[in-house]
Amino acid sequence: MGGNLRGIVERLDYIQELGANALYLCPIFASTSNHRYHTNDYFRIDPLLGNAREFDRLVDAVHARGMKLILDGVFNHCSRGFYAFNSVLECGEQSPFRDWFHIDSFPVNAYGPGPANYRCWWNIPALPKFNTRNAHVREFLWSVGEYWVRRGIDGWRLDVPNEIDDDSFWREFRTRVKNVNPEAYILGEIWEEPSRWLQGDQFDAVMNYPARRAILETLFPEAMSRPDNLSSGEPKLNGDLGTTWGEAFCVKLRQAFPERSFGTLFNLLGSHDNMRFATLGAQSAQKQVQAWAMLFFLPGSPCVFAGDELGQEGGKDPDNRRCFPWKDVDELKAKPIWAQMRALIQQRKESAILKHGSFGCEVDGVDVRLWRELDGQRLNLLLHSDGRWEMT
Repeated sequence: MGGNLRGIVERLDYIQELGANALYLCPIFASTSNHRYHTNDYFRIDPLLGNAREFDRLVDAVHARGMKLILDGVFNHCSRGFYAFNSVLECGEQSPFRDWFHIDSFPVNAYGPGPANYRCWWNIPALPKFNTRNAHVREFLWSVGEYWVRRGIDGWRLDVPNEIDDDSFWREFRTRVKNVNPEAYILGEIWEEPSRWLQGDQFDAVMNYPARRAILETLFPEAMSRPDNLSSGEPKLNGDLGTTWGEAFCVKLRQAFPERSFGTLFNLLGSHDNMRFATLGAQSAQKQVQAWAMLFFLPGSPCVFAGDELGQEGGKDPDNRRCFPWKDVDELKAKPIWAQMRALIQQRKESAILKHGSFGCEVDGVDVRLWRELDGQRLNLLLHSDGRWEMT
């Protein structure tokens, strides 16, 4: 948020004032791209962000405030600058790393002209895909997972883990990470139905994009009906959705929260892969607050994409990744959304029912009632189609 690791330390007062108790950072390792999903070195902090000493200070500062730190792990693919792929480029068939990747022929054509002759993520030559059937690759990636947990992080957000279509890989990843820190949080970027990943042997959570879509399609159907507003991975919620907005919403929520699944879902209204929530919901400020009320009411771990608490706007990637508006932050904190968000976060942190209670959704006349229940006590969130809401 502050532009580099030192900047984050300097802004922890702001983050704590909001009420957040954990930080999830997009990739911070050495990379050839500004978003750092092209990893050059998995054991080195990108020098544009800082160094190992500054990373350790960030971990200590976060933990001193009782907060957690989660890093983004890109283990499906690397960059052309990664040492093993560089060896293949230079040594060809003689490279000891030739089997770390899916090479179709030699010499490797990584810079054109013509298509790449190796497997790469979404056919982007800059992102060669690892051969995770190779024992040395598996050991390398597992060692990365272990190393940063030993260094003090509290969990991993795993980029496109479904593209490593191998349950045994992720089971061992979980074992290695949990052996270092049994409380480490393992979060998968899964866009589709998540039950495969939530059996207790792979991930602790997935990013709950189905819940995001259920909320946004219900409150902002016009905006969500435009293909240009959607990300390529947007999930489809299927089945008989009923005849009213309330019936449809309850069906979608039940699909987004499988009854028999392990872990704590990671609930969100936006991320670095989506159009900014304030832009999608621009037609109604009231319904935006209703959406946030839902997010903090639902079971799971609610997440706020940095800037959403100030109503930051932005279109699709990369416009949604605009710099955080630090120079205007005092002015923006005067907007109603800041105080409303803080109140919802505080209520969530103080309520055992919201943190641990069972969940249900039912149609109540022309409205929808969400409920949470714990030890015989019930909390209700009544949602009106015009954007009003009440919690009782």
